[in-house]
Amino acid sequence: MKHLIAPSLLAADFANLQRDIEMVNSSDADWFHVDVMDGVFVPNISFGFPVMEAIKKHATKPLDVHLMIVNPDQYIERFAAAGASVITVHYEACTHLHRTVQAIHAAGCKAGVALNPHTPVTLLKDILADLDLVLVMSVNPGFGGQKFIPNTLHKLRELKAMAATLNPELIIEVDGGVDIHNLGDLIQAGATAFVAGNAIFAATSPKEMISELKNLNAGLLKV
Repeated sequence: MKHLIAPSLLAADFANLQRDIEMVNSSDADWFHVDVMDGVFVPNISFGFPVMEAIKKHATKPLDVHLMIVNPDQYIERFAAAGASVITVHYEACTHLHRTVQAIHAAGCKAGVALNPHTPVTLLKDILADLDLVLVMSVNPGFGGQKFIPNTLHKLRELKAMAATLNPELIIEVDGGVDIHNLGDLIQAGATAFVAGNAIFAATSPKEMISELKNLNAGLLKV
């Protein structure tokens, strides 16, 4: 199976969102990545429920929803109803993480947990078997267009080793500064899904860039 590509709509043209959604629909991308920010957990505000529902109306691929918010539990059912297929919450935002993961599954979605750049992957050891996805942040969350943090590669290798025994089917996703130049290294380190924003939407041909990202080093990946 090839690695997954999830274009981040945070980098799309908000004035032409339907156009960009339809471009992704017709591309080799696998998911839409939807960043939800509340201005509290991260210093930025992005999509809310009305925009989510509008995205779902036009999207033909699953919505990979990344909640960068405090108290995510109170919104899980609403995001599921708005069209989320995958809901990822931050480890740092959840006091009762297992309960949150159970609620995501109960809402009919795949459950993911995101880790900020300097949150160790070992903290997920006791819950890894219950997860569908772990999202490793390779920039500090809140804004697109940041520089990739090289230590991410070490974290990916460590997470891959943990998952090999605790959850071999785990999707290991990377978000932040992903582009055509570092994708091969990220695949070799163990990542299987990739969020890309500026690398796609700032490209001369976003659709062609998605194809390049999808097909680069695909043979290295065995899941």
